[in-house]
Amino acid sequence: MLSQKTRYAIRALQHLADRYRQGPVPLNEIATRQNIPAKFLTVILSEMSREGLVATQRGRDGGYWLALAPIDISYGDIVRLTRGSLALTPCASRFAHESCTNCLPESECRLHRVMLRVRDETAKVLDGISLAEPLGLAEEVE
Repeated sequence: MLSQKTRYAIRALQHLADRYRQGPVPLNEIATRQNIPAKFLTVILSEMSREGLVATQRGRDGGYWLALAPIDISYGDIVRLTRGSLALTPCASRFAHESCTNCLPESECRLHRVMLRVRDETAKVLDGISLAEPLGLAEEVE
């Protein structure tokens, strides 16, 4: 399940993608339109700025904008930056691997093999969709 932080980050970056190349977007605009607490949004956008996805300008005409083109930011990137991993279990994480406690050795664990496959398929989907994708509200998920 995606954390609230991840969902907020995705919505904020989608908002910035919609306003790409239109100049700085005020924090209050993003917070209001995306229904994100302003204090939490500040933390999220600061983190995205440190990671190079967002640029910022202070002052009266300041705000936030995407530092990269929307096509260059995948949903997989955002989830990894906010969650640390796409894996559902610690033993299936590619970059934050940990052996599961109270489990079989990974070489014998069938759940481990399933979770590796889930991680890879999830990565394939999320890495294949960028913020530039015109995902409409009317589209249905099958």
